[in-house]
Amino acid sequence: MNTLIPALPTPPVSREALLGFFDDLGLRHTTYDHIPIFTVEEGEHLKVDMPGGHSKNLFLKDKKGNILLISALQSSEIPLKHLHRALGCGRLSFGNADLLEACLGVTPGSVTAYAIINDPNHRVRFILDAALMKYERVNFHPLKNDATTAMSPDDLLTFITALGRTPEVIDFTQLDLDAQV
Repeated sequence: MNTLIPALPTPPVSREALLGFFDDLGLRHTTYDHIPIFTVEEGEHLKVDMPGGHSKNLFLKDKKGNILLISALQSSEIPLKHLHRALGCGRLSFGNADLLEACLGVTPGSVTAYAIINDPNHRVRFILDAALMKYERVNFHPLKNDATTAMSPDDLLTFITALGRTPEVIDFTQLDLDAQV
C-alpha cells in the first residue's frame, strides 16, 4: 500500500483539483452534476438518484474568534442555541460570506466538508455528525453547489487525515447541552 500523501493543491482549490486529489489518494468517488442547489429542501428531488447520507453543512463562528464547520446528516437536529456549551466555545452564529470565502474558499450555498482542503492552516474546527457516518456513502458538493460527490465514510476520513487533521465525529443526539463552559 502506498503511504505517501500526494501534494495538496494550492487554495483556492478547484473542483477538478479536488477530484484529482481524491484520485491521487485512491479514493472511490462518484460525482453527479445538477442544477445549483442552495438549500437542503431545493435538492430533495435530485437525491432520489443519489444513494447514501445527504449532508447539511453549517459554517459558524463565535465571538471568541473560533470558526466551525459542521457537516451533518440533513435530517439531524443541530441545537445551535445551546451547542456552544457542549463544544466548549462561545455562543455560535452563522459566519458571513466574506469569512466563509476567506476560510474555506467557497461561497454561500456551496458549503461542504470537502472545503476543508482550502484551510491548510486548520483555522476552522471541523465536526462530522456520527449519524451521517453510518451510511455506506456520504454526499457533499465538490466545492460548488452544481454537483454532488459521493464516497464512503472511510474514504472521507482518509481525505480528512491526508489534510493533517484528526476527525472530530460527534453524535448530536447524545450531546450534553447543559454542560457549563
